[in-house]
Amino acid sequence: MSKLKITTPSDREIAMTREFNAPRQLVWDAHTKPELVRQWLLGPPGWSMPVCKIDLRVGGSYRYEWRNDKDGTTMAMGGTYKEVKPIERIVQTEKFDDPWYEGEATGTMVLKEQGSKTILTTTVRYASQAVRDSVIKSGMTTGVEQSFDRLESEVLAARRPA
Repeated sequence: MSKLKITTPSDREIAMTREFNAPRQLVWDAHTKPELVRQWLLGPPGWSMPVCKIDLRVGGSYRYEWRNDKDGTTMAMGGTYKEVKPIERIVQTEKFDDPWYEGEATGTMVLKEQGSKTILTTTVRYASQAVRDSVIKSGMTTGVEQSFDRLESEVLAARRPA
């Protein structure tokens, strides 16, 4: 059973929610420190992230570049930080170099701590309902699930307090 819950809060949004067995600070670090991001934000097995640049401040930017280690295929995206509230919330734009959907998206990540666990909700707002629907149909949720599973088992588990 999937630990990732997908909802559509509006006609232009996808919300992805997942509980992690880790304190909020660790989940925040895993999303904001390049050395940690490149360990888990990879999608399907066989991909790596040779470029991960994060300038975490309002007006700062980020850039992710992925590589399929088997055939050399690459994919890249980046954006600008619109809001940064440490260990609680990040709002950022998102645009792929080779756009597979129309327009620019805006993602909002919210972290809520509940005891020793953290609830992460990322809501992405797209240019239109048609774009949102095409993203859902693309199968991207499988890649998100695989990345979040890797985050839980390989990054957070290794850093969680005993």
